[in-house]
Amino acid sequence: MGWGREEMGSYRYWGGKYDIEQILKDEGFEIYTASVGPVSSNWDRAVELFYQIKGGQVDYGKIHSNKYGLIQKPEGKKYKGLYPSWNQDNPIHLIGHSMGGQTVRMLDYLLRTSIADSSQEVEKSELLGMTNNGWIKSITSISTPHNGTTLTDIMTTGIPFLQDFIALAAVVGNSFYNFDLEQWGFNRGEEERWGDYFSRMKTHPAWRTKNIVAWDASIEGAREMNTFCTANQNIYYFSYATSNTILDFSSGRHVPDKSMSFIIRANARLMGMKKAYFADGSPTDSTWFENDGIVNKQSMYGPTTGTNGPDPITDYRGNDLLIPGQWYVMGDYKSDHRKFVGHSINQVKFDSLKTIYSNHFSLLWTLPK
Repeated sequence: MGWGREEMGSYRYWGGKYDIEQILKDEGFEIYTASVGPVSSNWDRAVELFYQIKGGQVDYGKIHSNKYGLIQKPEGKKYKGLYPSWNQDNPIHLIGHSMGGQTVRMLDYLLRTSIADSSQEVEKSELLGMTNNGWIKSITSISTPHNGTTLTDIMTTGIPFLQDFIALAAVVGNSFYNFDLEQWGFNRGEEERWGDYFSRMKTHPAWRTKNIVAWDASIEGAREMNTFCTANQNIYYFSYATSNTILDFSSGRHVPDKSMSFIIRANARLMGMKKAYFADGSPTDSTWFENDGIVNKQSMYGPTTGTNGPDPITDYRGNDLLIPGQWYVMGDYKSDHRKFVGHSINQVKFDSLKTIYSNHFSLLWTLPK
């Protein structure tokens, strides 16, 4: 449920009333904020991300589009490119919050895989029709449901993450916002009221497919993705874990900490007591109860549920020689899902958050060329 840099007026996804991108630019880093479909699948989002960065007409692929009934090259999704010189000689660092961490992993998979149909006919696009190795230097995930979130499985009313967003839209206005689902032929009318637009979104047929956020963020959908989106031995991986619940020893459940944002406390309480189930009938266990109001902390360290086994994951220790192909956990932070990207915090807490981001970007800068 993210949004573009200008899509909510001066209220930023990365920073809220503050501006993380500009602050880091002022420190000398070259940074760009992308805006992919807020409820789209990781495949669709990764394709959009590629063309936003590189430039060109979005092409979701003939095979994928035929499978889900998409418009393969929708009008209005053509970009100049945030960083057109992006290639093997000019690799980039990708930082994703929440589902964004899954999306950038999917982009890596699409870059290093030539997609072909059952007759071995290869896609005809720069992204899907050829292998592009070495384009990504590092991937950093923040509060990401690498193994899915039980919230998706618990909340079966359609769109699992809209609760927080709707409250935000009511505060900052919603005339800028778009679900970016042109590939489904879904557009907002010029004079359409937000309530009508949202009601249409809730009943859109995309929700009954696997090409949507509700599937990709589920524990079974994430397991499917983890099976083929495995760690790339040429990429450095980092993850940040957040949680804002405490253990109730009398019940064995996790309950929201008093510092958690009110809007997601109900989510946290449900996630702190209910289990979700994989397709084989096996449930999650109590280690999944700790959460940040949207994602279970157990899911944030790195992908572990793929049928080929987990990605290698270890704690980051400052003096270690970093190696690619392995996840480094940068720490467990007491924060809810919103606050670690700057929402609903005061200046003092934002200054501490800014230091975390600045230190991490400095670390990325030191990675071997």
